[in-house]
Amino acid sequence: MTYDRLVCANCAAPVSEGRCPVCRASRERLQQQNFFAGLNPVALIALLAVLIAAVALLAHQTGL
Repeated sequence: MTYDRLVCANCAAPVSEGRCPVCRASRERLQQQNFFAGLNPVALIALLAVLIAAVALLAHQTGL
């Protein structure tokens, strides 16, 4: 889950804006826990496409 869609229970603002100390702490915790949390969906799709292309190239070279 990306933190840009989370809403803070303390101030009712998006966590990504970091308006209150609770938002900022949650944002930092999410960024430290998961590398992919900071990436947007387009970047994740691009990363997945690159990985699929690399596997396809490797399979083609090995003759699978």
